[in-house]
Amino acid sequence: DAQAAALVAAGYRVIRPDLPGFGGSALPASGEHRMAAMADAVLADLDQRGVGTFVLGGLSMGGYAAMQVLRQQPERVAALALLDTKATPDGPEARAVREETAQRALAAGSLEPLAVGMLQGLLGTTTREHRPEGVQRPLGWIRNARAEAAAGAMRTMADRPDSLPTLAQYRGPALVVAGIEDALSPLSEHELIADALDAGRIVTLEACGHLSAVERPAEVSDALLAFLDESRSA
Repeated sequence: DAQAAALVAAGYRVIRPDLPGFGGSALPASGEHRMAAMADAVLADLDQRGVGTFVLGGLSMGGYAAMQVLRQQPERVAALALLDTKATPDGPEARAVREETAQRALAAGSLEPLAVGMLQGLLGTTTREHRPEGVQRPLGWIRNARAEAAAGAMRTMADRPDSLPTLAQYRGPALVVAGIEDALSPLSEHELIADALDAGRIVTLEACGHLSAVERPAEVSDALLAFLDESRSA
């Protein structure tokens, strides 16, 4: 919300499509929990609005979806911003954890039993201990998420491909944002992304975990605005 408000105030058009199963979107049909389906949903929304080329951004799972969009239709991506995400695929241990989380969510019918544990990974130590307002919003999102959507997303993320080769082929402007306290996507993963990108640079945020847009909203907005202004003038 903070980034959209800042970008719109600066004169940019902002489109925030719901990924399948989240927000106001419908649950995917059985067997359609695929990263390609997430990208298809984003592209269909843009097509419906008559958008040709665009600046593409994504945080966490949104970053995975953004990289899939880049894989499918790279010619439409004028600039790329990846926040607190990974380009490397899950290993066996990470896939097992996602599958366990999916099964627990489905068994409980919600993410409520998992909420507190999930926040430990999603938020940095500084936010959890000193920014109560930064805790309540993500907690509400987790509690309101549909179990079927969350389980499908976990399995989709577990099966995602290696995106480093895709990023290496991209030649447009690129921004990478990393929270220093991000336990899920550590700085080393962001460095891999920046190294793969021809014109990628990293902005690091102190006292910030995985949800940088929520934990450090003003700083993320400033980074995006500076990046967009530079990309437009390039």
